[in-house]
Amino acid sequence: MIGQLPDVALALFLIFCRVGTCLMVMPGVSSARIPQQIRLFLSLAVSLALAPALLPIVQPLVQTGDDAEHLRLIFSEALIGFMIGMLGRIFMLALSFAGHVVANMIGMGQAMGGAIEDHEQSAALTSLITMTATTLIFVLNLHAEIARALVASYGAITPSAGFAPQASLIAVTDNLSEAFLLCLRISSPFLLYAVIVNFAIGLANKLTPSIPIYFISMPFVLAGGVVLFGYTFGDFMTIFMTEFQNWVLHG
Repeated sequence: MIGQLPDVALALFLIFCRVGTCLMVMPGVSSARIPQQIRLFLSLAVSLALAPALLPIVQPLVQTGDDAEHLRLIFSEALIGFMIGMLGRIFMLALSFAGHVVANMIGMGQAMGGAIEDHEQSAALTSLITMTATTLIFVLNLHAEIARALVASYGAITPSAGFAPQASLIAVTDNLSEAFLLCLRISSPFLLYAVIVNFAIGLANKLTPSIPIYFISMPFVLAGGVVLFGYTFGDFMTIFMTEFQNWVLHG
């Protein structure tokens, strides 16, 4: 039993390489507001919790491989975990981009607030959207579904097969396309609002060039944008979380 301890320790480390790396990048846990030590210990705790289900898959590879194979497994598992976490991170990056678009379209792009996912400041409206999405990930129990998906990933991407750069690049490209098309859909009402309002302001400014229509209309444009945001915010987040949940469950 004692002679198997090095193999068990290395197998646990390989599990941590995939699970821990994924959680360090995945939305919610990877927030810049969470200290790095807490993220590290949380990743370690989740890796140990999933170890009983994953050790029968990983340990035989450790027992039969040499040092070079062990080193390959470490780098391969870390890259696989990073790729899985980045696929989820792409959704949050696209949502943040959509939040910047919405804030600029309704005239709130200059109202800065503390960022949730990044170290730099962002528009207050973007912070509200990303904070709501991060909260909903935990409220809807998607963090547990992410852990379940990580266990299932050992069947889809086996450690013996290793990291596949071409397949990973295809997955990232498809995910980028899907995420940004999704955010274009949910931000389309604000794009349409900005086009109509700016066209009306420009037309009014042409008809009355002596009056600064742009500056006079700014409070009304902002008020209309806030009202539109209030009416559509529920559907905004529902559509996004539905697509994110579908990716977690079926992606």
